[in-house]
Amino acid sequence: MQTDYRLAPQFTARLFGLALMIGGLLLVLVTVLVATLRVSPDLIVVMALVIIVLVFVSGAMVSRGAYVVRLSADGYRVRFVRGAGVKQARWSDVADAVTTEVAGSPCVVLRLKDGRSTTIPVEVMAGDREEFVRELRTHLGRGGTSR
Repeated sequence: MQTDYRLAPQFTARLFGLALMIGGLLLVLVTVLVATLRVSPDLIVVMALVIIVLVFVSGAMVSRGAYVVRLSADGYRVRFVRGAGVKQARWSDVADAVTTEVAGSPCVVLRLKDGRSTTIPVEVMAGDREEFVRELRTHLGRGGTSR
């Protein structure tokens, strides 16, 4: 069985806003190119439609399919977290898990037996933080140790 912890709504909104901003900048760039190169203005309409479709597709992907942490029977995988360290590992490779604060943000740090670690800021995840920690401890109880 696997459990996915999705991206928190405020971060989903940021990604969607970023996609809108990039789309707007592309449209401005195409408009300037059409004006300077005297190309058909139909290119602006086509580009606007392509951008609209891409924004909606990316928004659907981020809001429905994006997970930050996936916990499975074999191990874990972390996505969308810069500076997380090790992005995936098996439970048998995890020495322990600790909760801490990194740069003022509450985090769970999974320390691996080889000295590397994975840092997961719990603020980026939707859902109950305590439930996440309990589930981590359950997995670690099977394949590693927890603290």
